[in-house]
Amino acid sequence: MAKVYTEEHEWIDVDGDVAVIGVSAFAAEQLGDDIVAAEDLLEVGDSVDQNDILFVFEKAKVAVEVYAPVSGEVVEVNPFLSGDATEFHDKLVGLEWLYKIRMSDPSQLESMMDETAYADFAKE
Repeated sequence: MAKVYTEEHEWIDVDGDVAVIGVSAFAAEQLGDDIVAAEDLLEVGDSVDQNDILFVFEKAKVAVEVYAPVSGEVVEVNPFLSGDATEFHDKLVGLEWLYKIRMSDPSQLESMMDETAYADFAKE
């Protein structure tokens, strides 16, 4: 399956029954490079439902929530999320993944956008 995108600007790349999740380049550029921390991180073994908050990027006086695009169990968290916040922007722009979730309902992917549809959506 090709990479798909959500209206919340996350991308999902499927590897078997695992959804590899990241933030789109468009969203990373919108976030800017003034991220100071990622907070409320989920851990391996945590269960999430679609649209639950995965974590929050803290910026100067602004919090940006990142949501779970699929339901399932967290199987891996990218270590850069708990590292130096000065690296976040470069890693996000480089399309670094954030979480890996073993999907409990792969049919949730069916309503997501392919790359062409997402590019049109992001232009709006």
